[in-house]
Amino acid sequence: MELRHLRYFIALAGSLNFTRAAERVHVTQSTLSHQIRQLEEEIGQRLFDRVGKRVVITTAGDTFLAYATRALREIDQGLSELKHSAASMTGELRLGTTHTFNQSFIPDCVAQFLLHNPTMKVIIEELTADIIVSQLEQGQLDLGVAYRPESTSGLTFEPLFNEELSLIVSQTHPLARRKRIRLIELHRESLVLLPASFSTRRLLDECFAAAGAEPNIVAEINTVAGMLGMVMRLPVGCIAAASAIPPNPSLRLIPLEGPTPMRTPGLLFNPRLPQTRPGLAFAGLLRKHAAKAGARVE
Repeated sequence: MELRHLRYFIALAGSLNFTRAAERVHVTQSTLSHQIRQLEEEIGQRLFDRVGKRVVITTAGDTFLAYATRALREIDQGLSELKHSAASMTGELRLGTTHTFNQSFIPDCVAQFLLHNPTMKVIIEELTADIIVSQLEQGQLDLGVAYRPESTSGLTFEPLFNEELSLIVSQTHPLARRKRIRLIELHRESLVLLPASFSTRRLLDECFAAAGAEPNIVAEINTVAGMLGMVMRLPVGCIAAASAIPPNPSLRLIPLEGPTPMRTPGLLFNPRLPQTRPGLAFAGLLRKHAAKAGARVE
């Protein structure tokens, strides 16, 4: 059974006249008659009775009509949506993201998005995770990209991948040659970390407690760039995700274990508000970009 069979059947059921139905679907009357016979043979029941020049729909035809009409309507709506989604979009997309993802992940995705939708305007705000949650709740953002928040307050969080945190030191640091390092080995080690107001810092504190380590926190800085500046000037280390560290031959990234600090980046959106077409399209682009980057999806 093909779509044309359904279209011809519905056209004939609507007019009960082969001539008018053939004109409606732009085929000859003989073609329409042949296609209806094919459909009846496939179904195994007569859908129309021919009484002289009159055409009467049978009980089986009347039953099938409701299902055929519903199926064709769904297919036509689906085709329309596909054509609509393939067309270039216009409008505005408001995106909130944390600093880590605004280094390369978000710019890469936005660049690709704008290449396909040159009349779109994308507004990117680099915010803390808590502010992203707050602005999504208030409808000030269409979409958020951040690590998994401790509380989403009714928002939906969709994981993209898992990301390990590493120790970052300068090439002259005593630990620079290490392949891996256990958290307990950072006991009393001088570190520069994010303040306790950051969820990443709270995660690290939990990992240090689990390992029985108490590092020497010599400074707290609320940006990765500031922490790296300290690492380059003093014999200290910091802990961050590799994606937040710009390429620099003077820095060494050392994987951590026992336990390994792990963050889960993902999409945040407000399910109580309708998702815009640009928002849905950009979210799909983020998923594809995460997959292509070889990220491990939850």
